[in-house]
Amino acid sequence: MEIPLVDLKLQYRNLKKKIDKILLKVAASGYYIKGPNLFEFEQKFAKFIGTKYCVGVASGTDALKLSLTALDIREGDEVILPANTFIATAYAVLATNAKPIFVDADKNSLSIDPNLIERAITKRTKAIIPVHLFGFPAAMNKINKIAKKHNLYVIEDSAQAHGSFFGKKKAGNLGTISAFSFYPAKNLGAFGDAGAITTNSRKMYKRIIRLREYGGSKYYYSEIGTNSRLDEIQAALLSVKLNYLNRWNVKRRKIADYYIRSLRKWAPQVTPVIPNKNTTPVYHLFVAKCPKRNALASYLESLGIQTGLHYPVPLHLQKSLTFLGYKKGDFPVIENATNEILSLPMFPELTKLNQDKIVNSIRKFYQKAHEEN
Repeated sequence: MEIPLVDLKLQYRNLKKKIDKILLKVAASGYYIKGPNLFEFEQKFAKFIGTKYCVGVASGTDALKLSLTALDIREGDEVILPANTFIATAYAVLATNAKPIFVDADKNSLSIDPNLIERAITKRTKAIIPVHLFGFPAAMNKINKIAKKHNLYVIEDSAQAHGSFFGKKKAGNLGTISAFSFYPAKNLGAFGDAGAITTNSRKMYKRIIRLREYGGSKYYYSEIGTNSRLDEIQAALLSVKLNYLNRWNVKRRKIADYYIRSLRKWAPQVTPVIPNKNTTPVYHLFVAKCPKRNALASYLESLGIQTGLHYPVPLHLQKSLTFLGYKKGDFPVIENATNEILSLPMFPELTKLNQDKIVNSIRKFYQKAHEEN
């Protein structure tokens, strides 16, 4: 019995009739770009997040790029972001010719440590990108306070945090503007690349509408934009799945609670990465710090249990970013964590039987390791 890190085929089978129906309806409609399904999804997702506006775009990376562009981030500017995130966050900053400035992680949540942000601020700093990593909202109360003090924009990277809360507000409604990814494995996933931007600023909304359409509309272009549109098929699919997102997130939290309780009892060597205070996480990933990580991963793999590494190399040590001038030792918290972190299977359809197998396998691994020592 193999257990994947995420099972997209099972989710499709559970919604097959509804998904097939809507996809066939779009195919028969003749509207494939900028049609009624896009408008419907943008309205529904804005309401779900709690913002006034939502703009569908082609990917989460484009959502970040267009957010930065809409805020006039450009060459000579600096943007602060965590050293622990997917590389697209840094690449989006570089796409505007601005400079990414990295900050180390909080040791518990592994998201950006707000206590280290101010020392990274210079006269060139224009924005902070807090990443809601693993489905845990960053410490937005502290981050927004710092941003307000220094007159900085806050661009939420909400790619892993669909439906999570900081206090009573959802991720995507906590900063100046927010970027979402609907990559298939996300909590709300499309059937390909897809993304969205949420904001409460009408000015930002209208500009992003232009930017995603080459910088204008109907052959009149006021600025240089790009082609980044969420197509009708993806929009229709996401509208169907959005109806299930809250219940899926509840299931993810239940699975995470089981992991945490069971590992504390049976494998106390394992330390789950925990969300920040005052948050309601959605556990896009379940990540734990595991001694003998590589050996554990190999053992689980031999039993048909797939695991992942999110992320094995911090951004400041990526070969493609060496020109930024960082070196090993600059961000010790995340550098040390990358030697131990392991992502366990996490998806709403994960059965109790499979959860038990995962936890029992981890317990047996550490028992054997203890006996051999």
